[in-house]
Amino acid sequence: MTTDDHIVFIVDDDARLREALSELLDSHGIRAAAFGSAGEYIGANKPDIPACLILDVELPDINGLDLQRQIAKGDHPPIVFITGHGDIPSSVRAIKHGAVDFLTKPFSDADLMAAIEVAIAEDRERRSARAELGVLKRRYRELTPREREVLPLVVSGLLNKQAAAELGISEVTLEIHRRNVMQKMAASSLADLVRIAERLEIPITHSRRAGVNRA
Repeated sequence: MTTDDHIVFIVDDDARLREALSELLDSHGIRAAAFGSAGEYIGANKPDIPACLILDVELPDINGLDLQRQIAKGDHPPIVFITGHGDIPSSVRAIKHGAVDFLTKPFSDADLMAAIEVAIAEDRERRSARAELGVLKRRYRELTPREREVLPLVVSGLLNKQAAAELGISEVTLEIHRRNVMQKMAASSLADLVRIAERLEIPITHSRRAGVNRA
């Protein structure tokens, strides 16, 4: 019985190989969807679940390595390349651009399943990280304009007195904003808030030392 919480996409122009791989995955309880070309894969509706892409290097419409490059900027499953004409430059290029593995036909079932396991685990981690980042972005959007000014000053290490002076507000008011930022961002500590700011790529333009020098 196959599971629906992850899937493996197969893109290969060899119908017999597609069938064999689909049967292999089914025997391991893994759902599979097979395509004969890159165009078919790109145009297909794909479930939004953890996945792996088994991709042949030589395809009838586009080179697998070129497809890897084209989809690199989007959210795509980790790739396991398969090829009957492997060469070192191609494998280096594939791995350099994020492929999980580069298998030369004939490859063993064990090697393929091991690569697929790594790829799906990697995709789960990516999806978890994206989901966490999405939550952080929503929380950040809930901050007031003033709280967004306070956040980078707090995580830069400025004392309340220094941050308040930078914004031209009282320390009491700064402390209120700081507390609101901590609560809205669900930060358990200053270190946690610093981690959140790093994830959101909030630029830090001040430092405690710089504040002292200006005083």
